[in-house]
Amino acid sequence: MSNELQKPAIGFTSGDLNGIGLELIIKTLSDHRILEICTPVVFASNKCINFYRKTLPESNFNFSSVKELNRLNPKQVNIFNCWEEEVAITPGQLNEIGGKYALESLKQATQALKDGHIQGLVTAPIHKKNIQSDSFQYTGHTPYFKAFFGVQDVVMFMVAENLRVGLVTEHVTIADVAKNITRENILLKLKIMHNSLQKDFGVDKPKIAVLGLNPHAGDEGLIGNEEETIIKPAIKDAKHSMLVFGPYSADAFFARGQYEKFDAVLAMYHDQGLIPFKSLAIGEGVNYTAGLPVIRTSPDHGTAFDIAGKDKADPNSFIVAVFEAVDIYRRRNGYAEMRQNPLKKISARMMANAVDERIDEN
Repeated sequence: MSNELQKPAIGFTSGDLNGIGLELIIKTLSDHRILEICTPVVFASNKCINFYRKTLPESNFNFSSVKELNRLNPKQVNIFNCWEEEVAITPGQLNEIGGKYALESLKQATQALKDGHIQGLVTAPIHKKNIQSDSFQYTGHTPYFKAFFGVQDVVMFMVAENLRVGLVTEHVTIADVAKNITRENILLKLKIMHNSLQKDFGVDKPKIAVLGLNPHAGDEGLIGNEEETIIKPAIKDAKHSMLVFGPYSADAFFARGQYEKFDAVLAMYHDQGLIPFKSLAIGEGVNYTAGLPVIRTSPDHGTAFDIAGKDKADPNSFIVAVFEAVDIYRRRNGYAEMRQNPLKKISARMMANAVDERIDEN
């Protein structure tokens, strides 16, 4: 069987036990068609799963309990027990227990990903405050994975069917944004996005738009000079190896639909990119960590303590995160094979052109 047809094992972290993570996992994996595209492995405990399964009377969720990751059941959802003790789950409450076991799930799932027991990981939402500990001193999943896998940098890449947005800065205060906008940072983020678009999303020659930092992209230096001294020089440097355009005024760029002309957008800071992304992705956005040697996706929302345990969580973004992880796995394998055998790429193009010609003839 060729690599692209193999069914990958996809891991799931529990997220904060008092949030909506386990509810989303149960709802998503209750659709048995998921088993046709991947082998799910949930890093939690049987007891925690059963607690939330009782709150979801209409779910059709069955699972196998496994103790060894090299003995997964490909025909059923696998629960890998990360702990055996009883845990006091209190949906909707921010407490130490929720963060402690979210971290335990994350650590064991990430190690399994590194060791190759799973081929992708979908992370349920954590709360950035109660997960802090001696072994987790990060502002979120993205810097954690960067450190764990020892890569130079990663990109928080928000992806949807109609829009992809990467960030130069992630979870930093507005007061600290400007000092992190450097020529080197922008160039590095652009290179990671460009490589990811080719390898992970199958875009042969990506076109990337870069947003300005200041209102109206600085108005040629009248409203800040970062565009003139940092962003434009970075774009000029990047043009030697990729198709990059900008800087664009963020408000007009999204309001006028200019994003539709590009394969991805690089925003300077969190809200500049995520407010339009979440507005335009319509609940089906996915957070993908580009630049890692492994595949990690997550839904584009948080723990939602206000609706936890009430059977109100919408699984759409989580479901799309699963599909995206599987699709990226397949695209990466296809990309690797074409790199090894360029004739496959030529053959694929010829077939695509032939299909287009037949459509035109009809």
